[in-house]
Amino acid sequence: MSGGVAIEAVELTRRYQLDGVAVEALRGVSLRIGQGEFAAVVGPSGSGKSTLMHLLGCLDRPSSGVLRVGGVDIARLSDGELAELRNRTIGFVFQSFHLLARTSALDNVALPLVYRGAGQGRAAVQGPRGAGVGRARAPPAPPALADVRRRAAARGHRQALVGEPEVLLADEPTGNLDTASGAEVMAILDRLNAEGGMAVVLVTHEAGVAAHARRQIHVRDGLIERDDGPPSGGGS
Repeated sequence: MSGGVAIEAVELTRRYQLDGVAVEALRGVSLRIGQGEFAAVVGPSGSGKSTLMHLLGCLDRPSSGVLRVGGVDIARLSDGELAELRNRTIGFVFQSFHLLARTSALDNVALPLVYRGAGQGRAAVQGPRGAGVGRARAPPAPPALADVRRRAAARGHRQALVGEPEVLLADEPTGNLDTASGAEVMAILDRLNAEGGMAVVLVTHEAGVAAHARRQIHVRDGLIERDDGPPSGGGS
């Protein structure tokens, strides 16, 4: 770890309209995620933690405030430039999977690598290090929930190994999984952080999952209520 800052947020807000009603999902959030850090964003449903995750992952833009990813102020980027930065810098494991229903597990893992310019696509995830994909050539129709989640985690795993993003974001990575499957997913995230030096940020409402992180950022009512753990690097 170099001790630098992978993501920096300064007074982020996010407002949107829901059925004609103004909703203030985030109300001025500031934090830094250091390179190689393992942090958990913790909070109840409706606290703003998933909104924060989407902003940190450059999947949405803040209503106000400053967001820097890899030292780049995203407000200065076009949508295309933002997508390129996101693709190069950030890997994802989504709660809602974002897998293609008629595509094999192997190709679901390989597809983001093609978009990222890895070129090798399918070949990049085969071999001994691709063993975690599981049932690689069997189309997931209809897959068990645990198998889908493991494929989603595997996709993030392979993106991380081949594309080497600075940060892996995981949104409720163990949600609705049995204990063994949840432990398998968390072992992948632990390994990526420990062996690859990758920053991992996970969103969860489960205390046991959050305990894997060395830093816990507690969010409530669109604000950071408490930030437990060592501060991220990168100076003041």
